[in-house]
Amino acid sequence: MLPATAQVNHLCSDSADCLPDVLRLLSFNIQVGINTQRYHHYLTKSWQHLFPHAGRHLTLSQIGRLLNNFDLVALQEVDGGSLRSGYVNQVEHLAREGQFRYWYQQLNRNLGRFAQHSNGLLSRFAPLVLEDHKLPGFMPGRGAIFTRFGEGDDAMLVVMMHLALSTRARASQLAYIRERIADYRHVVLMGDMNTHAEDLLEHSPLRGSALHTAELPGTFPSWKPARALDHILLTPSLTIEQVDVLPQAISDHLPVSMHIRLPDGLRGQRRTGN
Repeated sequence: MLPATAQVNHLCSDSADCLPDVLRLLSFNIQVGINTQRYHHYLTKSWQHLFPHAGRHLTLSQIGRLLNNFDLVALQEVDGGSLRSGYVNQVEHLAREGQFRYWYQQLNRNLGRFAQHSNGLLSRFAPLVLEDHKLPGFMPGRGAIFTRFGEGDDAMLVVMMHLALSTRARASQLAYIRERIADYRHVVLMGDMNTHAEDLLEHSPLRGSALHTAELPGTFPSWKPARALDHILLTPSLTIEQVDVLPQAISDHLPVSMHIRLPDGLRGQRRTGN
């Protein structure tokens, strides 16, 4: 774990002082801005994972317009600024497109000028604590962003992640996360978890944690969603007001949105930062 600092988007004039009654969350695996619409695109568009493409900027603009409707966003499969993204830090770019004041890029696989595999955090409110965690696994390159809003018993911990494909590695990663969320009453886990909610809540180290979520339709593949791989999980203290899988087929995953009602003590907490 490394302490981290959210970057400030000085072009954003957002000046809200307190967390809202209802917080609007979004989790989205954007596949580095590649607009995959069919299985054969994994082959025909595979070069876009290595080289820049003119259509990527248009896809990022579409994503930015979508993000503008949310308060706190977890991004997976974003590029931190390499050849394939035209040396654009996609987290910073989307913070500007969506008018988010705070952003953080978690670099998980550094392939130099060829690829900067990352997770991203976008927030309209300043985190009180931000930590960069490298998750355990057989192969390095998976991470989670831990961010805290509020203080004391009313603090809310939000963990943003992209979990491994293998069951064994995923279990190791979830055990790591379970241990670190144990002392918090208000917890949100969000991201591409590469498995179904039932597996997470009933057959993983999260079993018995009291985390819950709403039943959702598939999020992958975006053109014919059959598997629900993207999730937002909550502790019982947080109430779901609205939840959707958004029909925005601009990646190979569909984004998941959730509006949650915050407890009274947390809503009264003022944000900190610039």
